Amino acid sequence: MRGLILFAHGSREPRWVEPFERLAARVRVRAPALEVRLAFLELMRPDLQGATDELARLGVTSIGIVPVFLGQGGHVRSDLPALLDVLRKRHPDIEISSVPAVGDDEAVIEALAEYCLRAIAL
Repeated sequence: MRGLILFAHGSREPRWVEPFERLAARVRVRAPALEVRLAFLELMRPDLQGATDELARLGVTSIGIVPVFLGQGGHVRSDLPALLDVLRKRHPDIEISSVPAVGDDEAVIEALAEYCLRAIAL
């Protein structure tokens, strides 16, 4: 069984999480066999360890982590690798991997550009 964690920053504003919940729901529809969870760096729960622990309890054998950040700032370049080291030590039987931030993907940049152009055309 495989798991996916959509890893975001977190916020004190409760409604901030809504687009991430919609993203997770869309991923679940497209990949129903994949266990999808949200996790947050700070201010919201679950954190990355909590989401990983939950997936481990379900028996996943691999977890892919997608940082839902627009760029590769300090959180993705420094904080995430340190968190991954802890998770790999905590769950040595689970393959845990991460990819670059979503904002580094050309298709995401293209979608954002399309949105910007559509938004000002209103």
